[in-house]
Amino acid sequence: MVGRCWNSSRVNLQALSQFLAVTGASSKEARRYLEKYKLLEPAIDAYFSEGGLRRSGASLSTSSINALFDRYKDSESDEITEDGTERLCQDLGVDLEDVVLLAVAYEFKSPHIGRWSKKGWVSGLKSLGCDSLDSLRNTLPRLRDKLASDPPYFAAVYNYTFPLAREEGQRSLALDAAMAYWELLIPFGLSGGALKHVSSSSSNVDIRRENNHCNDTDVDMEDEESDDDGNGWSEKHTEWWFEFLRVKGSKGVSKDTWQMLPEFIRTIDGKFEQHDATAAWPSTIDDFVAWAKEKKFRA
Repeated sequence: MVGRCWNSSRVNLQALSQFLAVTGASSKEARRYLEKYKLLEPAIDAYFSEGGLRRSGASLSTSSINALFDRYKDSESDEITEDGTERLCQDLGVDLEDVVLLAVAYEFKSPHIGRWSKKGWVSGLKSLGCDSLDSLRNTLPRLRDKLASDPPYFAAVYNYTFPLAREEGQRSLALDAAMAYWELLIPFGLSGGALKHVSSSSSNVDIRRENNHCNDTDVDMEDEESDDDGNGWSEKHTEWWFEFLRVKGSKGVSKDTWQMLPEFIRTIDGKFEQHDATAAWPSTIDDFVAWAKEKKFRA
């Protein structure tokens, strides 16, 4: 795990391997930073903030990256498809439904679930400082931790999931697909802190909504954290959300609803008493609040 501690006199070998894969630093530098900062993520951050250079394209082996792509590429296509993705996951030791694959898809600019273009594969591996299966495997814990705990990064990956999972030619995301990805992402973000309850005025909704339409990855997530974490969104609210969508008979989820739901989750109080129906929330969210107040809070 990224947050694992170790004795200062003996650097954890797995952490050392991950640090080397991400930074391209020397073993001596890696040990010095890990011994000083104790935790992998702070050690990596400190290395780069103090002038260390992430492995550049020049120091990575493009031929190795290309060979790795060819290893999984479909013989009748110029992409890695579902079969190759399944073999890739087996070799990486990750489940096909592991949420970290959504972060990988975002980094590699995957065109669709289970598919990878060569351009995205090469640029994605280089941006992560990887040129081998081992270095990619060692980077996954860092991506998983970042996705769980970093609100802007969570928002970027979450927003990218909408076009990634949407059927070609469709404007909305099928309800079954949306719920499946919400079941992965919402609990993950809640447990790791990316969806931590914050204090935010509804007057910011218009600005955020505009930003979402202009740039799927440009989302302002810098609100003040709430001191009342127990009264925010919880697992039961996710269950209510799913129940409402089924009762409503929704067939699909719009991009607007998809993108605004995390901000609603982060800012709403547990009893929905602070919801402002005059703010710029999607109508589906307004309808959900009204339904929950009628069916759940008055029950």
